[in-house]
Amino acid sequence: MQTKPLRLNPKKLLHSKWTALKPVNKEKHFMVTKIIIRDEETQVIENVEIEAVMTGRKQVIPWLALQNSGVWKQGWQA
Repeated sequence: MQTKPLRLNPKKLLHSKWTALKPVNKEKHFMVTKIIIRDEETQVIENVEIEAVMTGRKQVIPWLALQNSGVWKQGWQA
């Protein structure tokens, strides 16, 4: 059974919370801290910067990667 991709509203991405389903270095919970826009005129989002809550490490990922339900779950899950 294949799961449907999450439907994300780009306007609600900033400060949204995410759980990595396969944590690396005990980094499981993340928050979107920055939206990276490709084109100022059209306001097209290209990437997001996410910050690991436990370590404070930041990384930039394509914002559509958050739709991969095999990697990310919306919200902070135990």
